[in-house]
Amino acid sequence: MAPDGAGSPDLSIDLSPDDDPSRAPAAVTWVFGYGSLVWRPSIPYVEREPAWIDGYLRRFWQGSTDHRGVPGAPGRVVTLVEQPGAVCWGMAYRVAPADRDAVLATLDHREKGGYDRREVTLHFRQGGSLASGAGLARGPVTGLVYLATAENPNYLGPASLEEIAAQVRCSTGPSGDNVDYVRSLARALREMGAEDEHVFALADLLGDD
Repeated sequence: MAPDGAGSPDLSIDLSPDDDPSRAPAAVTWVFGYGSLVWRPSIPYVEREPAWIDGYLRRFWQGSTDHRGVPGAPGRVVTLVEQPGAVCWGMAYRVAPADRDAVLATLDHREKGGYDRREVTLHFRQGGSLASGAGLARGPVTGLVYLATAENPNYLGPASLEEIAAQVRCSTGPSGDNVDYVRSLARALREMGAEDEHVFALADLLGDD
């Protein structure tokens, strides 16, 4: 998913009895983040919970000319690639009905560099989050995800990890260095206890400096 700016403001909303998920209306909106939304959503939300989707891999195959690169020198950020049997972990956010329109407008703008909305089924770890083991047990829900396909003009497509790392090292944009994006994503996934060979291998290639 396309990256965002620096900093990590806490925009969560305290869960009130009137906003209990068991009594929420049918129009409840869940948003699934697998890129910068994992560690910096910058949207108001009622709940935040690790989740996964089936049938997709996360790959650094999307060009970024508005966040982690510039026109003519794009950075590389993640998108989703369909792969039967694959699992992609990320972070799911439940948005209050009153905030839905504003949140989607914000995300539409944030992801305007080639990403489209798609409905997916979100699965949650029974018994709670990956990191804490505490939380609500719930069944699958329908959520929204932003992904960039090969048809968008900023799509860069497959490349070796070495080629991707070389491009990431020399890319920067309004939201910061491309290297910081990769490291932040890898760190957030590790803190969740999630596995992602592609992300971790790229982060290892980039090193800590």
